[in-house]
Amino acid sequence: MLQLKKPLAFIDLETTGVNPGTDRIVEIAIVKILADGTRSVKRKLINPEIPIPKTASDIHGITDEMVKDAPTFKQVAQELKQMLDGCDFAGYNSNRFDIPLLMEEFLRAQVDFDMKNRKLLDVQNIFHKMEPRTLGAAYKFYCNKTLDSAHSAEVDASATHEILEAQLERYTELGTTIDSILKVIGEDQVVDFARRFVMENGTEVFNFGKFKGRPVSDVLKAEPQYYDWMMKGDFPQHTKQKLTEIYTRTMLKKS
Repeated sequence: MLQLKKPLAFIDLETTGVNPGTDRIVEIAIVKILADGTRSVKRKLINPEIPIPKTASDIHGITDEMVKDAPTFKQVAQELKQMLDGCDFAGYNSNRFDIPLLMEEFLRAQVDFDMKNRKLLDVQNIFHKMEPRTLGAAYKFYCNKTLDSAHSAEVDASATHEILEAQLERYTELGTTIDSILKVIGEDQVVDFARRFVMENGTEVFNFGKFKGRPVSDVLKAEPQYYDWMMKGDFPQHTKQKLTEIYTRTMLKKS
């Protein structure tokens, strides 16, 4: 049984697409598990304020008509922030998709959502570490159940919680705490959620482009115009926020 020191929020999003910098949430589900095992659920349709592409609607079944009278993310941001207050986060592929996009929405809504001291547990990483498969196959493998209504946010988030509990029973080496699980699966340190920067030996380095593998601060010192190029580019707001933090720190040291 999962042992928690603080609440764990399983998050699943349905969206207009897969680019955290430009796409929007159309549905969010949060399954919140308290330390005593108490479970609460919040599910909301969200008006993304942009058209939902047919390719996205074909996957999750949510159309423009369904969300035209739904609240915008900005209208529910404080409510979501309150529910997520003090929680660690979990999900399926959440570290690479759901959490980055959710943080972008909070930034766009100008809501200060502090990610410090939060642990991020991506159940997909356990699954890929132990039994490489998809969410539906993971549910069948660990829970011996068929995942009906796939791509419904609440169904996916709830199934992810069941999978994690089954994984803890199957793989005793994971332990029963968030810390012990992350130690086994080797989750990397997050600089920005789009992973344009990663940590290597305690230093932020570029994880893309011509400067991949080079310390960000070294590049900004040598070519400060690269900062301007990224800030004007189609990068997620969280990436730009972290870049600005590194740039400011670097320029202060330089001066």
